[in-house]
Amino acid sequence: MNISTYTVKPKLPAPLKPLEEIARNLWLSWNYDAVQLFIRLDYDAWLKSQQSPIKALGMVNPERLTQAAKDDSYLAALKDVYDRFQRYKKGDTWYRGGRKEVVAYFSMEYGMDVSLPIYSGGLGILSGDHMKTSSDMGLPLVGVGLLYRQGYFKQVLNADGFQQESYPENDWYNMPVERRTGKDGNPLKITVDLAGRQAVAQIWEVKVGRSSLFLLDTNIEENPADIRNITAALYGGDKETRIQQEILLGIGGIRALRVLGINPAATHMNEGHAAFMGLERIREVMTDKGLTFAEAREAVWPTNIFTTHTPVPAGNERFDIALLDKYMRSWPQILGISWKDFLALGRENPNDDRESFCMTVLALKLAAYANGVAKLHGEVSRVMWRGLWPGLPLDEVPIHHVTNGVHPRTWVSSGMVDLLDRYFGPHFEEEPTDLAIWDRMDRISDEELWRTHERRRERLVAFVRERIRRRIDRTGSERHYAGLAEDALSPYALTLCFARRFATYKRGNLLLRDPERLLRLVKDNERPVQLIFAGKAHPHDMPGKDLIREIIHFAEKYDVTSRIVFVENYDMTVARYLTSGGDVWLNTPRRPMEASGTSGMKASMNGVLNCSILDGWWDEAYNAEVGWAIGQGEQYSDERLQDDVESKALYDLLEREIVPLFYQRGRDGLPREWIKMMKTCMKQIGHSMSSHRMLMDYSNKFYLPALKNYRRIVKDDYAEAKSLAAYFSRLSQAWDALKILKIESSFKPVMQRGDSLTVTAFIDLGILRPEELKVELYHGSVSNQGSNIEHARCTEMKHSGYRDNINLFQVKIECEDTGMQGHTVRILPKHEALVHPYRTGLIKWA
Repeated sequence: MNISTYTVKPKLPAPLKPLEEIARNLWLSWNYDAVQLFIRLDYDAWLKSQQSPIKALGMVNPERLTQAAKDDSYLAALKDVYDRFQRYKKGDTWYRGGRKEVVAYFSMEYGMDVSLPIYSGGLGILSGDHMKTSSDMGLPLVGVGLLYRQGYFKQVLNADGFQQESYPENDWYNMPVERRTGKDGNPLKITVDLAGRQAVAQIWEVKVGRSSLFLLDTNIEENPADIRNITAALYGGDKETRIQQEILLGIGGIRALRVLGINPAATHMNEGHAAFMGLERIREVMTDKGLTFAEAREAVWPTNIFTTHTPVPAGNERFDIALLDKYMRSWPQILGISWKDFLALGRENPNDDRESFCMTVLALKLAAYANGVAKLHGEVSRVMWRGLWPGLPLDEVPIHHVTNGVHPRTWVSSGMVDLLDRYFGPHFEEEPTDLAIWDRMDRISDEELWRTHERRRERLVAFVRERIRRRIDRTGSERHYAGLAEDALSPYALTLCFARRFATYKRGNLLLRDPERLLRLVKDNERPVQLIFAGKAHPHDMPGKDLIREIIHFAEKYDVTSRIVFVENYDMTVARYLTSGGDVWLNTPRRPMEASGTSGMKASMNGVLNCSILDGWWDEAYNAEVGWAIGQGEQYSDERLQDDVESKALYDLLEREIVPLFYQRGRDGLPREWIKMMKTCMKQIGHSMSSHRMLMDYSNKFYLPALKNYRRIVKDDYAEAKSLAAYFSRLSQAWDALKILKIESSFKPVMQRGDSLTVTAFIDLGILRPEELKVELYHGSVSNQGSNIEHARCTEMKHSGYRDNINLFQVKIECEDTGMQGHTVRILPKHEALVHPYRTGLIKWA
């Protein structure tokens, strides 16, 4: 069929023209007064468009547009919003440096607004908040991702409570994305090689305030059907689809930025999906500057950042060697290395020919900067990947942490934002990096805070009832269920919310473990408790789907369907209602399997108190003034025992602390002690878990140093990278011959605190020079077993001369700690251009 295509856009009267510019920028997604313009224009169109501003504009009756264009009140509101939008784009920001070089942020998914459904869950929501915060701070950062034709699935539950999936097609021409074109007006495109075939992708742009997100799309006529389907669905298809998507994201993403004229001086891989990007950056430098693989790797390594989100080995992306051979066989020749050396880039043990290729390992080996997403997750990641740095003490494994955060103006409800704006002042919006503004929570009266929160709970109940009504209409449930939509939940009862991906380790059914105790809580007429669940199971996760059905069957079996409710199709809209309208946010993962989690942060900033296992972000944020901890951070080998112990602990908290505190009211009907916790929670979590704190951490620890590294590396025709490569080549040849012959120390069997001692190391350097090595005294308290040094300190030893052609290194230290102390000597690489000296296999101990 020969179809001629063209694009039709809304025809807006001149006074309403700013609406289109606002609709095409996701700044709207965190500014509710901008959203109100579209609701006010035509509420029915807003609902039918599924909250898509661009689509809504196209659905408004022309007569209504003409009417609005003559409405002084509407035009005044439009002017106010548009003026704020322009001030935002042109205003001063936290970052005030140059913009010639940028940080390119790569992620498989982005969750920024319901009008752009290319996200599945936490990783995407984090990426969306990352982009929004980058815009707020004026960072020189662009996002790179894929444009999924279907995005993630929509969840529907059948009459039996079993999850079913549907995959509606996205209509890009009615969404906030625009295809990038060249000077000739034709779409900009890139190609990547996929097993000998050329896949062509066009580039779309999403405007996010001051920032831009670029998305690749293979659904174009140049491609055969299977290649067009690469960007059909997020996390769809099989392993072959995944490697195709990840080649497109990593390799194609870099090429897209080049076509757009953007120089990705530093790159940030948000999870290992984009790790092939490191290979493309190396190839570029080799091709453009004539460097060897070793030299190009040293040029790229100091400018790569990698964030891991996975706390268990099985969760890391791995590809069979046969699949890698099919898609990446040409790359060793391109890079000038052997197939074995290429595979070693993605293997923990390069000598194990049976090991698969791990994208996380590739990312860790190509990035100078690596981090987990919470303090505990950083510790877990260091344990998980310590094998990549054999001989290195665990606490020095170069994987740090930047705890996740959430974008306040996206996730704090509009009513609460109005309240905070009133008491925090314009500083709250104009300088979001001033986190001390949250200390002004104490200015807000108990009455106003509680009244605002109660309105949110009322709206949550109304929203859930409407969702129940839709499900009853769709499933054709029996007539006696029809009344459920009218009396489900109470706007006055203590409301517990549990909403997240339904995976077995998250234990969505933990509260159902003792039906008698749970029913006693939900059937208490004097102090009622109600539960709202939401979340999707992966389409292939049958145990996760069974958890959802178990909850629904439990409510029906015990006739508590009006007090225990499951809300279908958990997305950003549902999340906003739950995180602002609940009273307690439940989280019950098996520690330490929750890398971070962010939903509880969103709840906290709305004054919703957390009751959670000490895992992820809650492990570092918890104190008794801001919520409740289930257990004390224990870890179990027996899962059944763990479920018994922790479910009982949860029931105890509810019965003895949470329920009594919520219903402890004064003469004025206010739960003053509860409100006190709300204020403290909002103050502390707003300060510590804001995405602006997160981005300042990323900027100061990684982004700004990486950009500085780039500017230094490119000088003098990449002289520093060439020097580093030559240095490591020399080091690898001489390392085995390097020997610590003996250590002499002036210590006595018993020393006094404050005494000093001198340690001398006798080292045979072979062909190496003293200035090429970092010789350190590793000293501290000796463990009870006498096998290792705990809480060690490292003090560099200075070259002090020669004795019989042997190099002497010496240091003088003071006895600072009491108890059994000890020391030894180690050697590490030393070069002024190194971000850190920890390279695989290059550490030598006495």
